[in-house]
Amino acid sequence: MNQNQIILVVFSVVVTLLLVFDIRSLFKFKEHEVSTKNSIRWSAIWILTAMAFSGFVFYEKGFEKFSQFQSAYWIEQSLSVDNLFVFLMVFKYFKVTGKAQHKILLWGILGAMALRAIFIFAGTWLIKITYLPAFWKFTLGPDQVGGEGFHRINLIMTIFGIMLLYGGIKALFSEEEDEGQDFNNSFGARFVRKNFRVLTKDSSDSFWIKRNGKVFFTRLFMVLFIVETTDLIFAIDSIPAIFSIAPDDPLILYTSNIFAIFGLRSMYFLLANSMDKFEKLKYGISIILAFIGFKMLIAPMYHIETIVSLGVILGTLLVSVIISVRTSD
Repeated sequence: MNQNQIILVVFSVVVTLLLVFDIRSLFKFKEHEVSTKNSIRWSAIWILTAMAFSGFVFYEKGFEKFSQFQSAYWIEQSLSVDNLFVFLMVFKYFKVTGKAQHKILLWGILGAMALRAIFIFAGTWLIKITYLPAFWKFTLGPDQVGGEGFHRINLIMTIFGIMLLYGGIKALFSEEEDEGQDFNNSFGARFVRKNFRVLTKDSSDSFWIKRNGKVFFTRLFMVLFIVETTDLIFAIDSIPAIFSIAPDDPLILYTSNIFAIFGLRSMYFLLANSMDKFEKLKYGISIILAFIGFKMLIAPMYHIETIVSLGVILGTLLVSVIISVRTSD
């Protein structure tokens, strides 16, 4: 087997084990809320698992691919925080608690895995076919390898870069709050009510029930659909962002993305228990978005090394977390 096949096999085995563990833990879960201590412990376990896999990538493919994995992983982790805040408000709005939250988040992870695969592999294919003709001949310096070459702009990457730069700057200066959002009138809720028989007042912890020989979908199913559509919207930011790291390597992008997603459930309960301590994190996320957008726009003229990107991402996250914790006291 070649290196990519070996990485894919190891990834599949690890992810399968994680899924089995997640499903078993769901059946054992009781109706109590998850403590902050337990959330921190399991968040650490998922992160350490991802770090161990990145070490395997380093062993198989070297430092550059290791850096790409790390960068894509932390981009997805940081951008997912906004997603988790929305999940928290959705659950609060529909009064979803305890085991039902675990169930929705688990199935949400499975749906996200499928959506990310489609987005990443389709995006990689689109990037390959959307390079514009070379336009500016340049000569590399005597200490650089390559001689003469041409700048090549990629149409998709340029569009992604503009979207991320604009979105990051807009979010940085935005004072809007989603606390009062009516999720009952969101696209996901309206779609479910229009296309399915829904018992919105049913408090069952199942996604559907049978009555008089007919299948009815429950409020929990509607919440799951809202969570999935919300994740789809957030993927419009996170997936283009990771393309700035390794646009030609869908395996690195997908594996790093899935490992980040697996830690979201534990991280959700950490945020749910400590939401007031992470108020400034959104500014760090906005800066990361704007930086990635800028990197994508200047890529045809200047390549920012992956290790530099990783430093900016981790540094911005660390500073924003420290400021959040200090100002919340």
